[in-house]
Amino acid sequence: QVQLVESGGGLVQAGGSLRLSCVASGLPFSRLVMGWFRQAPGKEREFVTAITWSGSSTSYADSVKGRFTISRDNAKNTLYLQMSSLKPEDTAVYYCAASSTGIIGRKRNDYAYWGQGTPVTVSP
Repeated sequence: QVQLVESGGGLVQAGGSLRLSCVASGLPFSRLVMGWFRQAPGKEREFVTAITWSGSSTSYADSVKGRFTISRDNAKNTLYLQMSSLKPEDTAVYYCAASSTGIIGRKRNDYAYWGQGTPVTVSP
């Protein structure tokens, strides 16, 4: 049974930081491209960042570049998202996703497995 379980979301003031985690089970985590997406109320789910299986390559949405950092620990089957300098517009439910395509994709359809999401609220 494939499971992606996110944690670490919460309420933070603008300018603050949060670290999200995603623990994977039931799939070959160390061989998968992993990504983070987010969905704000009333908006489409959007790409945030992704990382290759080895961690050697990453990609970021322009809106988070320089503020967010994606990383992974294959020994722990865990994906991370370090978020700094948070802004109210970062408020959303953040989803972890896994892709078996072997390359970083920015579309929802590039990812076959999804977590249930963890909410992040950034107050002004």
